[in-house]
Amino acid sequence: MTTILLMYIIVGAVAGILAGLLGIGGGIVIVPMLVFCFVRQGIPDAIIMHLALGTSLASIMFTAVASFWAHHKRGAVHWEVVRKIVFGIFTGTFAGSFIAAQVSTLFLKGFFVVFLYFVAVQMLTNKKPKPTRQIPGHAVMFGVGSVIGVVSSLVGIGGGNLSVPFMVWCNMAFHHAIGTSAAIGFPIAIAGTIGYLVNGLGVQNLPDFSIGYIYLPALFGIVVTSVLAAPLGVRLAHSLPVNRLKRIFAVLLLVVGTRMLLKIL
Repeated sequence: MTTILLMYIIVGAVAGILAGLLGIGGGIVIVPMLVFCFVRQGIPDAIIMHLALGTSLASIMFTAVASFWAHHKRGAVHWEVVRKIVFGIFTGTFAGSFIAAQVSTLFLKGFFVVFLYFVAVQMLTNKKPKPTRQIPGHAVMFGVGSVIGVVSSLVGIGGGNLSVPFMVWCNMAFHHAIGTSAAIGFPIAIAGTIGYLVNGLGVQNLPDFSIGYIYLPALFGIVVTSVLAAPLGVRLAHSLPVNRLKRIFAVLLLVVGTRMLLKIL
């Protein structure tokens, strides 16, 4: 167990440093690293992706608090937008966890590969949508939140890769979009964690120390070290060529995605 816990402490440290350095969501790093670790542990392939997604969302539940609180203290969270979208976020994320429970690891891996490619292209092109409209009303925001929630649940992320471009498109300043997205990530993580926990209860062949699709040793290691490592990443961001590193990381995502795709095929 000591070796296993050490492995997940390393995962958390890497995820925390990259999140602070490159400003990326932890889930996009944590999920493929968890898949790699679960394979090494001999966890059955049929539940590997479900366990990785559930554990990733559970870790975001803890790390999102520190993130959105830091943005809130700088006045960068638009709480009225959070209130408009939160019901759709809860509904979509919870529904997404039920969808994930019904589909195979093969489907989830394929969906995650597509999302990896999407994020990599985002980072390589650094394109931002032009602000052409305002934040819509409650009905539209419910629909938008539901879509963001479903996708986030299926790929184990806090939703920033989707919510930030949407809010920038709706004429919100970029750093405010990031802060508001961090706040939105918290209800995504809560709903996703509950959904994966409930849907994993009673599933056969889960590893010891699991609650549903939440693997506690990985959760503990990731949360402790990612929170401690993120400030180091932030400090490194001021002394390293971040834009160049983002392009290198995007290429790495393409490699990871392609490797996962080849294993699927």
